[in-house]
Amino acid sequence: MSSIRRRTGWTMVGMSLALHIVTVICYSRQPDHFAAFSVLPIWMWGGLGLLLSTVAFYFLRAPLSLILSGIWAVTLLIGADEARVLANVGKPAPIPGRPEAYQGQAVMRVITLNCATFAFGNPAKDLATWHPDIVLLQQVYPQHVRQIADVLFSGRGDYRTHQTNGVVTRWKIQREFRPPGERSHLVTLELPDGSLMEVANIHLSTAATDLRLWNPNAWRAHYHKRIERRHELGFMLDMIAQQTSFPETPTLLGGDFNAPANDPVHLLLERDFVDAFVATGTGWGNTFQRRVPVIRIDHLYATRHLVPIRSKVVTSPNSDHRMVIADFLMR
Repeated sequence: MSSIRRRTGWTMVGMSLALHIVTVICYSRQPDHFAAFSVLPIWMWGGLGLLLSTVAFYFLRAPLSLILSGIWAVTLLIGADEARVLANVGKPAPIPGRPEAYQGQAVMRVITLNCATFAFGNPAKDLATWHPDIVLLQQVYPQHVRQIADVLFSGRGDYRTHQTNGVVTRWKIQREFRPPGERSHLVTLELPDGSLMEVANIHLSTAATDLRLWNPNAWRAHYHKRIERRHELGFMLDMIAQQTSFPETPTLLGGDFNAPANDPVHLLLERDFVDAFVATGTGWGNTFQRRVPVIRIDHLYATRHLVPIRSKVVTSPNSDHRMVIADFLMR
């Protein structure tokens, strides 16, 4: 074996190992200053690491490169958000039409969708196919929310709008809280049995999209956006605590977080909420971009009063996001 071939092989092993160390630290500890690195799905860095270790084996024929490839494979299986739903294999998924009863009990269906200001068309018929009880809409204007409400419930439902957000439901909306300066808002629903449920429609700060990691400005932009989203969600949680009887009242929280599932902003919800897709989701759960979804930024969460039983992500040709559908049982 030539010295150049051996040197190239060991260089690639070293690069793959160094990348693995950085990746594990960034995705497990999620330091804010490295948000530009961890905003990408972990399997993108894992793919690069596997490529380096595989090519290194071609040059070296050394077991170490194969061991490193195995380490990468285990890391991706543990760390990839897409792998979190493997335990749900075999669980039922929502199907179009009215939600089926579960163990003899009625089911509540919820959908969240970023409508992209109708730039791709009106998604009302896509939503109507699933017969939802509650729909959380983001990036939508008031007239659009009314159009969707009319298609879904033919004037018999209720809806509220706030800036570019909207909530549409077949039930009565008793009250609404519109925090000034925030796109997110909170509504209180009166259910058919007279009980109340809180619904928080979340639309956090637009994500930084500059992935030129050689540019310091890109790192700063991702850092500041992450901090901003954390403050926004924290503010909404404080408002829920102040304006409602949370956590005694059933509470649904969802929408467009503009943050991947591994982002620390989700840790704010970890104590009181369950991610419906992680708990029961089936299939590919990423929601953006519609054609080639590589990241899960649209989410549905619920408190312990609402038990997720089915969840799925579905494409709508009338948005650049995919919609998240989840069926819940009320405890």
